[in-house]
Amino acid sequence: MTVFLDALNWILDPENYLGAGAIPTRLLEHLVFTFVTLLIASAIAVPLGFLIGHTGRGRGLAVAVSGGLRALPTLGLLTLVALWVGIGLEAPYVALTVLAIPPVLAGAYTGFEAIDRATIDAARAVGMSEGQIVRKVEIPLGLPLLMGGLRSAALQVVATATLAAYVADIGLGRYLFTGLKTRDYAEMLGGSILVILLALALEGIFSVIQRVVVPQGVAVGRPTEVRARSSRPRPGMESTIAEGSK
Repeated sequence: MTVFLDALNWILDPENYLGAGAIPTRLLEHLVFTFVTLLIASAIAVPLGFLIGHTGRGRGLAVAVSGGLRALPTLGLLTLVALWVGIGLEAPYVALTVLAIPPVLAGAYTGFEAIDRATIDAARAVGMSEGQIVRKVEIPLGLPLLMGGLRSAALQVVATATLAAYVADIGLGRYLFTGLKTRDYAEMLGGSILVILLALALEGIFSVIQRVVVPQGVAVGRPTEVRARSSRPRPGMESTIAEGSK
């Protein structure tokens, strides 16, 4: 409990909001690193996922590759790439992009696969080209699942981005490594709390975006009552009404 209070005092200490290694600076570095990584992963995974989802080809290979990438230990990959390209930002960008690709890829092709085939057939029947089907039917209907994949990838990257400080002086992870080196556990826990709060904030933002991107027609067609109302009369109420009418 004392360490937790010390961590809160460390977060609220005005001295930690000034200078080059201040909390706002580290927070901004962490956010920029996360979004750049997501951007690179999306540029690779989204077109590939759309192609797999539209054509139905290569799904087995995509699942196998995604499973293999998920199984890679991030710290081991980060160390390996750092030994290859040197100390700096390149290694964490490569390692965390590899971590982010599987959920984005899965969200992209499952979004297309979840669409009712009758909808695609109807679009072809009215004369739409394959490009028009992708742009006007599959992407809008598959967007919520794609956003779900981006949401999952964002949470993984923002949590694992603390490892970027292992080979580069960047992000909130710097507090964990510095605190470990100097045995300043309040700084270590304070940095961890900031990462958790950032992850919760991103979770909330992506959750709202995932709801917003649902096409209006799909949202209107959703059932408003999850549980059907029972048609059986409630005995207590029925008897009360009967007694009142006498």
